[in-house]
Amino acid sequence: MRSAKDFFRPLAVGAPEPLREIPARPSRAIHFFDPSNEKMAAKIPGMVGKVDVLLGNLEDAIKADNKVAAREGLVRIAQETDWGPTQLWTRVNALDSPWFLDDITTLVPAIGDKLDVVMVPKVQGAEDIHYVDRILAQLEAKAGLTRPILVHAILETARGVANVEEICGASPRMQGISLGPADLAADRRMKTIRVGGGHPGYLVRQDPVDGDIEGDRGIYQQDLWHYTIARMVDACAMHGIYPYYGPFGDIADVVACEDQFRNAFLLGCVGAWSLHPKQIAIANKVFSPSVEDVRHARRVVAAMGDGTGAVMLDGKMEDDASLKQCLVMVELAEELAKVDEGLAKQYAAIEVDQ
Repeated sequence: MRSAKDFFRPLAVGAPEPLREIPARPSRAIHFFDPSNEKMAAKIPGMVGKVDVLLGNLEDAIKADNKVAAREGLVRIAQETDWGPTQLWTRVNALDSPWFLDDITTLVPAIGDKLDVVMVPKVQGAEDIHYVDRILAQLEAKAGLTRPILVHAILETARGVANVEEICGASPRMQGISLGPADLAADRRMKTIRVGGGHPGYLVRQDPVDGDIEGDRGIYQQDLWHYTIARMVDACAMHGIYPYYGPFGDIADVVACEDQFRNAFLLGCVGAWSLHPKQIAIANKVFSPSVEDVRHARRVVAAMGDGTGAVMLDGKMEDDASLKQCLVMVELAEELAKVDEGLAKQYAAIEVDQ
């Protein structure tokens, strides 16, 4: 067992000191790209500043004979691009794959100074994070990096979900966790072949009217992922890191995508994956507080004064708990305004009256 006082000491001599608090950088959309695809890679510099996170994908969706090209492509893109306000992440190959070690030992020395987060797939427990933590520290020390590279885990197995609390607290490097619905569905033996989203068969049905079971009865589709997302959000909040919805595979169904992203936002997620440029706009919209919500939140903050007691606004009681909820909205709006010029203008135009 490690002593608590040792938790924030570097795991390698010369490695940067671990962070004591993970920065709340906007990451509404984590946009995946294939670094081995020249046409896709050519678009990356033009996307800087338009998406919060650009992620060079090395794992799933990259064929085995393209792994080296993707890794080398990511190094080239990272070195040649001025990333500005946009974060650079990568999803490396799984820890049990033939490619992980080469991924990490190539990327950290070559582009560690530009790489913000390493996303690790199929994390089973704290031991996986401990391994990545140690090897990153050694590579950072060897490369002379001055800031630690953060780690993001994907929940893709039943064991990972069962161990989500210990995964979140496994290292000061932990930046957040994403839901990986496709692999998780397979591991759980769920009977769905969709990548994220709901399923029309997962429903509740209205009780029969006057006992007529064949009569008209409303049906209400349920969310297959509600339990997992809620548990993930609680674990992340407990450890001061950030939860994300993962992929929504039906690119054409932008309406359902927006609904799923909004469910995740309301539950506490800070962003979602983007598999196509059209999903960036959806994520940026959904994971940004509306002007109406920011206006109300600012009214509550202004009315509450020192934060004690209670006030009445528009016939509703607002108290200390209300203030805490509203501060979440106000603080998020302030952070987003720093990176999104359009939102900054919208939020700045809000007039707060009592």
